[in-house]
Amino acid sequence: MTAATSRNAVTTALLFALSLVLGLAASHPAAADAAFDKWVAGFWPTAKSAGVSAATYKRAFAGVTPDPEVLEKASKQAEFVKPIWEYLDTATSDTRITNGRRLMAENAATLDAVEQRYGVDKYIVAAIWGMESSYGMILDNPKIMRSVIRSLATLGYAGGRRAKFGRQQLLAALKILERGDITPDRMTGSWAGAMGHTQFIPTTFEAYAVDFDGDGRRNIWESIPDALGSTAHYLKRSGWTAGKTWGYEVQLPRGFNFRLADEKTKRSLADWQKMGIERVGGRAFPRPADEAVLYLPAGGRGPGFLLLQNFRVIKRYNNANAYALAVGHLGDRLRGGDAFAGSWPRDDRPLSKKEIVELQTLLGRRGLDTGGTDGKVGPKTEAAIRAYQNHLGLLADGFPSLVLLQKARDGR
Repeated sequence: MTAATSRNAVTTALLFALSLVLGLAASHPAAADAAFDKWVAGFWPTAKSAGVSAATYKRAFAGVTPDPEVLEKASKQAEFVKPIWEYLDTATSDTRITNGRRLMAENAATLDAVEQRYGVDKYIVAAIWGMESSYGMILDNPKIMRSVIRSLATLGYAGGRRAKFGRQQLLAALKILERGDITPDRMTGSWAGAMGHTQFIPTTFEAYAVDFDGDGRRNIWESIPDALGSTAHYLKRSGWTAGKTWGYEVQLPRGFNFRLADEKTKRSLADWQKMGIERVGGRAFPRPADEAVLYLPAGGRGPGFLLLQNFRVIKRYNNANAYALAVGHLGDRLRGGDAFAGSWPRDDRPLSKKEIVELQTLLGRRGLDTGGTDGKVGPKTEAAIRAYQNHLGLLADGFPSLVLLQKARDGR
């Protein structure tokens, strides 16, 4: 017997022994994926070293097979960027606001207690609840919610760019089961493993979930107090500043220098005000010394916002400006605030990465330096866009839009 043959024999024997210990072969249907079973057996030493028992592992994987829908969803990439106003239309719809106010009233004592303990605005906590699961309404939808163990094992087994994520989250999910916070059949989530009322991934759950109702389990699937308390705890640990808001909608003066709207240039609200920027409705900033950055999500033709530290904290939940803006605005609407005063350029839309590359290429042919054709809008690309907008007699805000790309295509 060669060394290689000996190693193969040992590996085969080990996997067979593991399958017998865990009962995987017996628990799967006849048409089970043998390669998947082998991968599950091979993952056992990793789980064991993390403190997962054989009994927990066996229960977690009983009847589990790869989920082809998870792989399909993981492989999909949106070709076009959804305009932020369409995203906000859904995120802050009348239905979501009405349901949110009703659910906040029903859970008023819990939300008050959560706000008091963690110092996080209860309206922001409720807004995240609404954004993540429509206040728990999606949790019984089998088209959205599925077995977390199955989803993450599928990602880990299939390989590719999400394999590392899948294995890391699978291990955390198994540790949650080992602790007894939930049972495998009730551990449901999105195809990517986001779980419960406020959609924690397993590693976030492990780090920040709390037993707010005091029953000994951190149950964000069935306990609204646990879900809302965990969300507030996460935001607090992420740097939420108590007593302050996320930002303000503002109006810009004529002739404003759009180069200052880079989402990086920090100035006090008082300093922005000296430049002619005013809060909509003529209201004063309550704390003029607070530092903020200027954000124009649709360029100079749409609403503008001065964003504070708490906006960046919301992005810890989902690192997208559109998401954080939706959470902040939904929270304000649940509080009784008005819709945004500014109007969106609904006759236009932002560009996809592929389209930005095309725009950069066309601007380069005009002798404008975009700093490359990488599909990213950096300072050089913004400067080139502003120069081209000036050439066309348009508002020179440096914003890449479909209307601008079409003009470049036409050779104007």
